[in-house]
Amino acid sequence: MSARIHNICIDCRDTYALAGFWAQVFDCPRQSDDFPGDPEAMLLPPGGPEVLFLAVPEGKEVKNRLHLDLEPADRTRDEEVARLVAIGATRVADRRRADGSGWVVLADPEGNEFCVLRSAAERPATAG
Repeated sequence: MSARIHNICIDCRDTYALAGFWAQVFDCPRQSDDFPGDPEAMLLPPGGPEVLFLAVPEGKEVKNRLHLDLEPADRTRDEEVARLVAIGATRVADRRRADGSGWVVLADPEGNEFCVLRSAAERPATAG
C-alpha cells in the first residue's frame, strides 16, 4: 500500500490574496466559498493536488523547506517567468545555464520560493 498527496498546504498571512496569486499561476479559480479574511482558501489546479492556504500569525523568515517546481505547459520558461513576474512574483535567483538548462527561482507575494523549469518542448529529446 502507498500514500498519495491529497493537498499541498502553504502557510501565509492573507489566504485570499495569496490564493488569488496562485490561482493566476495555475489558471484555476479560487473556491466559491473563499472570501477575504477566511482562515483558509483552496485551489484545485487541473492535474494536480489541491493547494490549501492556511492563515498563520507569523511571517515567513527563512528559506522554504519545501517548494514547487513549475513546468510551463504552453509557453517557454522565459515567457512563463515574465508572466509570473507581471502578476506579482519576485525574481530571487537565475540558475539558467548557457546550454538552456537550469531554472529561475521566484517568490510569491509572501516570499515563498518556487522554481520555473524549461517546458517539455524546450528540453532536448533524449534516447530512451
